Amino acid sequence: MSTHVPPGWPAQVHPPGTERFEDTAMAWLLELVPPEYRRYGVLRRYPIVLARMAQHHVDASVEAAREGFRTARVDLSGAVPPHGVEAVMEAYRREGGRLVALVQAVELVEAALSGPGSGGDPGRRRPFTPRL
Repeated sequence: MSTHVPPGWPAQVHPPGTERFEDTAMAWLLELVPPEYRRYGVLRRYPIVLARMAQHHVDASVEAAREGFRTARVDLSGAVPPHGVEAVMEAYRREGGRLVALVQAVELVEAALSGPGSGGDPGRRRPFTPRL
């Protein structure tokens, strides 16, 4: 059993192939989606579905941050002093970097959940290969 994980692997998720991988992956993914998603049993029965929904949610967050960054100067001029606008721009820069890293982490976890022994649909599995 290998405990190697690729760069960008989320610290909260145990490596694929370990005893608690799927449990920790699901807990981490549930933290990324709106709390209401916890109501849907299908997301617990099929972790790959949860991963896919988390991917869409995080992708949408990246797009929202990009749109906010593009429009902040115009939208906030007059309502916020220039130093406040610069602080907002810096917040978008930092958050954008965090979100892009999060997208990559979700992709890694989704690929691992799709691999052998993941409990998903055997006809749709592909082996997990760390991307370096």
